[in-house]
Amino acid sequence: MTSDGEFGGVIGKYWYDSTPWWPPEQMAPKGAPNVLVVVLDDVGFAQLGCFGSDLETPTFDGLAANGLRFTNFHTTSLCSPTRACLLTGRNHHAIGFGRITELATGFPGYNGRIPRSVKFMSELLRDAGWATYAVGKWHLTPEEEAHEAGSRLSWPLGRGFERWYGFFGGETHQFAPALVEDNHQIEPPRPWQEGYHLTEDLIDRAQHMIRSMRAVDADKPFFMYLCFGACHAPHQSPAEWVERFKGRFDEGWDAWRHATFARQLASGVIPEGTRLSERPEWVKAWADLSGDERRLYARYMEAFAAYLAHTDFHFARLVDTLDAMGELDNTVIVVLSDNGASSEGGPVGSTNDNRVWNFVPHTVEDALARIDDIGGPRCHNNYPWGWTVAGNTPFRRWKREVHEGGVADPLIVHWPRGIEARGELRRQYTHAVDIMPTLMELAGVERPEGLDGVSFARALTDAEAPEHRTTQYYEMFGCRALYHEGWKAVTYHMIQLDKPGLDKVPWELYRVATDPSETDDLAASEPDKVAEMDRLWWQEAERNNVLPLDNRPLSDFVVPHPPARYDRKHYRYPHGAAPVPEAVAVNVRNRSHVITADVLVPDGGVEGVIVSQGSLLGGWVLLAIEGRLVYVHNLVGLEQHRVTARALLPPGRHTIAFRFDKTGEHKGRGTLLVDGEMVGEGDIPRFTPNRFALAGAGLSVGRDASNLAVCDDYVAPFPFSGQILGDVSIDVDGERFVDPEGEAAVAVSTQ
Repeated sequence: MTSDGEFGGVIGKYWYDSTPWWPPEQMAPKGAPNVLVVVLDDVGFAQLGCFGSDLETPTFDGLAANGLRFTNFHTTSLCSPTRACLLTGRNHHAIGFGRITELATGFPGYNGRIPRSVKFMSELLRDAGWATYAVGKWHLTPEEEAHEAGSRLSWPLGRGFERWYGFFGGETHQFAPALVEDNHQIEPPRPWQEGYHLTEDLIDRAQHMIRSMRAVDADKPFFMYLCFGACHAPHQSPAEWVERFKGRFDEGWDAWRHATFARQLASGVIPEGTRLSERPEWVKAWADLSGDERRLYARYMEAFAAYLAHTDFHFARLVDTLDAMGELDNTVIVVLSDNGASSEGGPVGSTNDNRVWNFVPHTVEDALARIDDIGGPRCHNNYPWGWTVAGNTPFRRWKREVHEGGVADPLIVHWPRGIEARGELRRQYTHAVDIMPTLMELAGVERPEGLDGVSFARALTDAEAPEHRTTQYYEMFGCRALYHEGWKAVTYHMIQLDKPGLDKVPWELYRVATDPSETDDLAASEPDKVAEMDRLWWQEAERNNVLPLDNRPLSDFVVPHPPARYDRKHYRYPHGAAPVPEAVAVNVRNRSHVITADVLVPDGGVEGVIVSQGSLLGGWVLLAIEGRLVYVHNLVGLEQHRVTARALLPPGRHTIAFRFDKTGEHKGRGTLLVDGEMVGEGDIPRFTPNRFALAGAGLSVGRDASNLAVCDDYVAPFPFSGQILGDVSIDVDGERFVDPEGEAAVAVSTQ
């Protein structure tokens, strides 16, 4: 007898009158290409050599010389939203990614959760027979799910990738990253003191994934989504790389910008007749800076250039591997940046980007005192606005805004087997949503219905192909824009400031087909066109869940969205557990709290970390140093407040505690106790108000898992040499702190 359903064999009474059958394996089309999508972070339009820069990017330049450069490519102006567009072919608000995951607001266009009904490119290619790998930055999982207790549905392996090695958030420390492998947290393979750097590690892992697959299957194509930390802050690379660029930027950002613009015109990267936009009035001319400012700002740019060049150098190892394996010619390589150059370093640059979250200003004097640390593991550095403007040459403004400086980005496509043209330019208006349908077409895989993206595959072989996209809306933090048939209407609104209101910001209007750098505002002379563009923008906004408009940068402060169960009064942390991300760890900021642990002290004395949160960039630690109990609070790497026990911990079992009694806003008195007896006390005049550390440093018990010690008294991980008996408990008193001044402070600092 034959079976019902999909079984294709015969089932008889016995094996000898039955025929077995197995469903056929899903195979990619014969000769189908590999797909390698490379996403750079915060790299402006002008920062790759092949787009006008004089920075060393020979690998990316080589791909462009042997492939195509799309010089009219656009993104959303921010990282998570662009990545969501890239992987789904959908507009970012339409799938809940109107902004980054950390700033979700709970409205459909801004909830930071891509619906399960929306298929990722990785899911489609996996199901069609490709091996699928994600390497590097993800930033598509809400903070409150990016931990060991979180749902894995929005992790890469929950979205069609079969392997992942990388990090969750928008940024991570490049020498001591917060790493995840597949579905669990891990620590870096070795400490930074032994030469570890994340970029090198990512390339090692990418090579290993491909080679391991080829050891078994010689023909299966792969899809690799390779997302570097570069060049998002912190701009970190080995010291010898920073040294290579010493003195290269001493002439300053104005000279660099003009020289880059000339190279762009000469190479055709920008059309003849393009004008260089003016340097904004709030960015100082290089000639007006003091000698100390020039020396400092040049160092910031040296660190950025080294970071990009170091990344290019190690990416070459992957390209060389594909070439040696005979696979480079049939690998579609797409290289892009997720948004324009970043202004998050502020007007004077930053040695620790966490300061802005805690209302601690950056100063030139403080940075000069640490100038030799810039680019290394002890800083979380970002360059000042002048270099941001230069990095987006010839365009106006920057990341997080929707003038061209925020949304116009480099795009390279390289596929020798499928593209005959070499080194040519393409000027068709293209958006990040168009990449997914293009790659699906090149792979020969049916794309899903309902995509916002349109394939530009025809432009790969025909330089004169008509534009596949005639209309595209933009919105970020209340800044709005619309591209339509060679025109662009755009508004700018400062984040978080109320006047003029979002409903009163006037449109600017540009004929970007002939004025791509937005230098000639035609709004006053073309009122009918402005009205038409306004109507189209609101139409697109309604269709894509853009409303309500919201220009608050830190909406998570006023619309708490982590699950309520993660906010309680009593917490227990077991020894040996994975670090707990700050988003879901106990919130001790601006609250009285008590940290308690039962320990067994050996006869020879004790040392090591009992519990820590954060890193040298900011945090706190309770530890023993040469037998003495110590608590250290590190305010964003600027101040350290200590409470030290008067006597050594005696051998035996003890209950130790640190108690913080709040005495005012963000300040209090710390007390150390052993078996209920006070053994040390001291004031903590400024307690961290909002965030201990960026880059993924969490809370850990029995050791400092950040690999960046909270204070210089020890070298992480500095495990506790005694025994921690049971869990470490932390009890808090008072409500979670919400600072009404916070958002405005951040807004002012970011212009």
